[in-house]
Amino acid sequence: GAQSGRWAAFQERHRLSCEEAARLLLDAYEYRGLVKHTGGCHCGAVRFEVWASADLHVFNCNCSICTKKQNRHFIVPASRFKLQKGADNLTTYTFNTHRAQHTFCKTCGVQSFYTPRSNPDGYGIAPHCLDDGTVQTIVTEDINGKEWEKAVKEHKTIRDMSKP
Repeated sequence: GAQSGRWAAFQERHRLSCEEAARLLLDAYEYRGLVKHTGGCHCGAVRFEVWASADLHVFNCNCSICTKKQNRHFIVPASRFKLQKGADNLTTYTFNTHRAQHTFCKTCGVQSFYTPRSNPDGYGIAPHCLDDGTVQTIVTEDINGKEWEKAVKEHKTIRDMSKP
């Protein structure tokens, strides 16, 4: 019918295989209202893509490790994050409860994402490790990581940020 003609014309116009066109369509439907950000570490060994709003809600935590690393991050569900390359070039640091997984590049040492203690079912993404062009605004919220349990318990939305 008419739709198969539209589909074939779309694939041809954009030079896409059937699988590439289907992925584009599914991504557009599943991630409505979100944009695909890409990013990675400094040396390029680690690359990822993440679907999130163009307007980011970034946490500025003052816990011991976030203070030392100047770690600011926004949280996404694991289903919206895809490591494109560099799994073999990542190493992980943990401490205290060992729930947070602080992953970083073995070559350049940059932590472009990690698994936060507050949201072990998601990822904390460093907005400064995103490629240019997809972020419209950044709103930063301070969180008292020195009193982590109290801060997370009192926060109204942080636990839900890793839910699809």
